[in-house]
Amino acid sequence: MNGLEKLGVLMQILKWRLTWQRKDLNFTPDGLANPKFMSAREAVRLIPDGATTFSCGMAANAPAKVWFWAIAHAHRETGHPCGLTHIIVGAQGGRGRVPGTVEELGRAGCVVRFIAGHHETVKSMLHLADKGAVELHTLPQGIEALLIEAQAKGVYSLDSETGVGTFLDPRVGHGSVVVPGRGSSLIEAAGPKLRYHLPKLDVAFFIAPAADAEGNIYIDHCALYTESHESALAVKANGGKVLVSVAEVIEKRPRDIFLPAEKVDAVVVHPYNEQTNSVPQKKYWKMFTEGASEDMDRSMAKLRFINRVLGITPKRGPVDDALARLAADLFTRRVQKCSNIIVGVGLPEEVSRLIYEGGLFKDVTFMSETGVVGGLPAPGVFFGAAVNPKEIISSAQVFHLCYEHLDAAILGILEADSQGNLNVSRRGDGPLNYVGPGGFPDFCAAADTIIFVGSWMAHARMRIVDGRLVIAKAGQHKFIEQVSEITMSGAQALAKQKNVFYVTNVGIFQLTAKGMMLIEVMPGVDIRKDILEACPMRVVLPDNGEVPVTEDAIVTGRGFKLRWRKM
Repeated sequence: MNGLEKLGVLMQILKWRLTWQRKDLNFTPDGLANPKFMSAREAVRLIPDGATTFSCGMAANAPAKVWFWAIAHAHRETGHPCGLTHIIVGAQGGRGRVPGTVEELGRAGCVVRFIAGHHETVKSMLHLADKGAVELHTLPQGIEALLIEAQAKGVYSLDSETGVGTFLDPRVGHGSVVVPGRGSSLIEAAGPKLRYHLPKLDVAFFIAPAADAEGNIYIDHCALYTESHESALAVKANGGKVLVSVAEVIEKRPRDIFLPAEKVDAVVVHPYNEQTNSVPQKKYWKMFTEGASEDMDRSMAKLRFINRVLGITPKRGPVDDALARLAADLFTRRVQKCSNIIVGVGLPEEVSRLIYEGGLFKDVTFMSETGVVGGLPAPGVFFGAAVNPKEIISSAQVFHLCYEHLDAAILGILEADSQGNLNVSRRGDGPLNYVGPGGFPDFCAAADTIIFVGSWMAHARMRIVDGRLVIAKAGQHKFIEQVSEITMSGAQALAKQKNVFYVTNVGIFQLTAKGMMLIEVMPGVDIRKDILEACPMRVVLPDNGEVPVTEDAIVTGRGFKLRWRKM
């Protein structure tokens, strides 16, 4: 990006920051006689006390701000609606820093039960749960999406092998209950599987780009629409209410209708609705729309610049860069062309960037749990969208695709242990430290090859000197004897004959029947001193005792080039 482009982006961010609470909860468009069109304040009166409500969106994409604000305002003014069970699939919070997120509903008495795939960003709910005022539950995102889809057919449970042997399994952990003793689990054992449940949805609310005067809904130029379609059908099957906010009213186009008017009970026109973070829907970014063909390099540079300005993307140094290259190189050895790939947040995003920059991008199809297929996954706050997506489908549809044909997943690490178990769902004790599993259990159950990418220790000081890794100061070990919560079961992965790898700063480990085997080591690392004797996790070596050393190009980046070389 040149200086003028950066200035333009900075001005956009500044304008967004100064107006990010802009709303008009009383607005109704002129000249529309259709009683379905009403203000946000009027529409939320359709939500009864004690209802099970559902909202759509993911991170900063398609945020249902007007609905969160309207419900919070109504509860503050009248005490209603109250006693709600609120359900989300993807992350919809603002970490206590950004207004207009699902955190607006984190008011004592408004929501009394909160069910989500991801909790970490919803600080207000976690604080209420810490006080005993909200009952917290979690489910895998894919299972949630499929349960919502099933409700439209009158089916209210789902049997699946996903989550077996993890904290979700009541034979191992507390099931869906985040705080033990507070609530009954929505998961039960069903022979070799788990049986998942969701309460019946009474109200669904979300945003969409446009409606026509009859109340038909359109999704032109959206970045994603997650569970909008399935949740609306589920709610109508349950006899409930569907509330949709749109940015504008357009002429009717019968062939393009996303949701017909008979499935919608209220339409709220809110001109300030956003396509994604800082981007009004009426001034949408084409890069995020289906079939776009924008300049990929310029688009990604723009997104990375915004993330740096917002402080979303951590600064990556040479050690992190080497780690990402090591994971990308392993990817080329263990995954083949024409594969479907899921990428997680954080360091896995760096791996997808290298795959793109290395010229392998056209040989694979990246997917997102939000329903975005193809294109390059958008980083940071834009996670869930993609640059130049080939297709945008629903969350349920993409999880069907994953369960049918997911070749590889590149995911992060919070803790790993001697059995190959992973914890990504809990940082510590109590609800304030709860993260939630997201789609992690689904991807681990579905993928043939799983590449976990994460630092060897937290808060360590490492550097690359003359092509060798130097551990200047040890930190807190992330590879331990036993994880505090099992989000992925190593035993289940072995039983399903999955290829599982753990890429770290010090080298690569592979899950084997003998244990966590070190199969590649970074130059400069003393295997005995730095790994075998220092690490709480039990590590095994290859039978011949020889561990290959990482190539210099991967460590330094000099002459590094990706090429397909699946073994």
